[in-house]
Formats: sequence, structure tokens, C-alpha cells
Amino acid sequence: MAGFGPHNPQTIHLDPALVKWNQMTVNRHKYFRWTPRTAWITFAYVVLVPAMLGTAGYMTEGKWDMRGKRRGDTISEF
Repeated sequence: MAGFGPHNPQTIHLDPALVKWNQMTVNRHKYFRWTPRTAWITFAYVVLVPAMLGTAGYMTEGKWDMRGKRRGDTISEF
């Protein structure tokens, strides 16, 4: 039958380093600590990057109209 057990032993030997790495990634939340580096990375990806993208989008809103343009027409509308 399928599966591992006493009547069907595992025939592939697992690499101990890969098993350790897998256990580390599964239990990563148990060992997380707030450090200045992790706080900065979190701030950058949660606040800074969306704020920069939102500001760039707000500043360029309505400045370009790509629909209905012909060769030689400018894409800027301001």
C-alpha cells in the first residue's frame, strides 16, 4: 500500500541540512524578534513604498491620455 510505515519503510534518505532548514522556515514565527533592521524593513514596505507610489500616482493623475492618439500627437495633456 502507499505511504510510509513499518511495512513500507522510507527508501530515500533525507539530507539533514534540508530537514533543519525546512523546520526553521515552518517555525520562523516562533523565533522572530523586532530589531532595528526588521523594523526599518517593515516600515519601508508597509509605509514608505506605498506612500511613494501613491504620491507619484497622485502627481501624474490625468497628465497622460493614451487613448485616441495618432502619430505626431503629444501624450501630455497639461
